[in-house]
Amino acid sequence: MNIAIIGCGYVGSVVARRWKQSGYVVTATTTSQGRVAELEQVAQRVVVMRGDDADAMLDVVQNQDVVLLSVGPRRRDAYKETYLDTAKNLVAVLQQAPTVKQLIYTGTYSVYGDKNGEWVDENAPVAPANENGQILCETEQVLLGAASETLGVCILRLAGIYGPGREVVTIFSSYAGTTRPGNGEDFINWVHLDDIVEALELVRLKQLQGIYNLANDVPLTTREMFDGLSERHDFTNVTWEPSAPQTRPYNARLSIQKIKGEGFQLIYPETLL
Repeated sequence: MNIAIIGCGYVGSVVARRWKQSGYVVTATTTSQGRVAELEQVAQRVVVMRGDDADAMLDVVQNQDVVLLSVGPRRRDAYKETYLDTAKNLVAVLQQAPTVKQLIYTGTYSVYGDKNGEWVDENAPVAPANENGQILCETEQVLLGAASETLGVCILRLAGIYGPGREVVTIFSSYAGTTRPGNGEDFINWVHLDDIVEALELVRLKQLQGIYNLANDVPLTTREMFDGLSERHDFTNVTWEPSAPQTRPYNARLSIQKIKGEGFQLIYPETLL
């Protein structure tokens, strides 16, 4: 089986290693020449390209069976070029790549927006809170629009990603001892890198189509998270300012019953703080 991974960063590089070890022929792309040697350890072929380079994209997807789109922006003002422009270019060239039978995209649950802490499944309406959220929604629609009788499309809406080298305490170390707006009762969802890798393998193996949420079983309020970090690490807890408006653009608890119904089992059902 030939698999192309468009965007081989924190998630993509680990998935590439897993699939290469399983005997698949993996092509990995990166926008950085400096990462070529690193990625050559996890993929048989490495291509340096931008997402808007149609010729390079067509070359990458030719003769592939599966394409995984797993990109991430370097800057907050780069969402359109990173996500939407890349998706449009990919969908266009896939029309000239008939061997590709499956397109998988690692998206984000942030597209749900502020649901006031309610549980949300894949049928919940999206409500992007800002321009970048709208770009992410449009990206999903572009990719879903590529589905056909010969091409299956699956989107994983991921919770916040953590794992080796990206521990929760490291992500939030700069918050230690600060005062945060709100009361800390908004929910935050997490998923471990290892669970993402296993979910992607399930999607590939079962050729799942449509949208699936992916998170662990125990969403935390931000207060619970910071309290847990304070108990387990040398982390000065935050204080809360209820009179200040909450600034996080999304607040929901993510249901993953749909992907569990396909046989998925979490390795890490609770967040490792």
